[in-house]
Amino acid sequence: MTDLRWGILSTARINDALLGADAARFVAVASRTQGRADAYAREKGIARAHGSYEALLADPEIDAVYVSLPNHLHMPWTVRALQAGKHVLCEKPLSRRAAEVEEAFDLAEASGLVLAEAFMWRHHPQVAQAQELLASGAIGRLALIRARFSGPVAEPGDPRLSRAMDGGALMDVGCYCVSGARTLAGGEPEQVEAMRIAGGEDVDVVLTGLLRFEGDVLASIDCGFALAAEDGLEAVGDEGVLRLTDPWHAREPVIELERAGTPTQRIAVPHANHYALQLRDFAAAVAGGRAPLVGRADAVGQARAIEALYAAAEGAETRSVDP
Repeated sequence: MTDLRWGILSTARINDALLGADAARFVAVASRTQGRADAYAREKGIARAHGSYEALLADPEIDAVYVSLPNHLHMPWTVRALQAGKHVLCEKPLSRRAAEVEEAFDLAEASGLVLAEAFMWRHHPQVAQAQELLASGAIGRLALIRARFSGPVAEPGDPRLSRAMDGGALMDVGCYCVSGARTLAGGEPEQVEAMRIAGGEDVDVVLTGLLRFEGDVLASIDCGFALAAEDGLEAVGDEGVLRLTDPWHAREPVIELERAGTPTQRIAVPHANHYALQLRDFAAAVAGGRAPLVGRADAVGQARAIEALYAAAEGAETRSVDP
């Protein structure tokens, strides 16, 4: 599985997490200029540097591409990489438009290629352990999920504050909350509501949403750039509460289980590099001709939920509550 030869589209900071995982062979990188690509390749110990994204996709010694470009470039370059015959791991979120995600997977499947959305948190063992606890009835019947992720972003010119670049809190940190709610609910939302506070270049700097899943399971999500740093994911049942204390980064993975009349149980989860696990899952999917963990069904469901939340939030801004 380590024989898969990777190329990186962009010199974004997020690349460091995958490069540091030591779980794949990154043999080439591309930037918009040759000078920048050369400097980055020297710094990171990457063998080949390409002065354009097109040049990297034309490189015959690359099997798979990691797309870590700004949000609005995820789909265009994912499609171009697939058209060039490369497997693609695209940084989250793939898109806020479900139709685009469907079309990309259609292309991947028709070409016999693997496409995956890079939600590294899904690969950590704490997620599977939490799902097993819920399935075993540890908190009784699941009724409510709460997910939150926020952190200040105020620097002018930051792509996350640009609507033209598909910025916004939901796209950056809130997509984790949507993924968390969908993962613990074990399905796709049947109904959503949302409201936002706009800022930057007309993006959501704060967004809160409500999702309803089959079986009368509700989920609330809170995300924002105009908020203090915070994260969390918890499931509330009719007999107890299950809480992931560090759901997205998993730096100190602990699952807390609370049940009435008993002390809170802290379930330690072994440390794991979820970026490495993500790369290994992808390589195994390529080698075994199977879907990756975060494959078509998950990516399409994620995009549909984001699309619906934005439609609800932007429509809700014009509504008023009658006295």
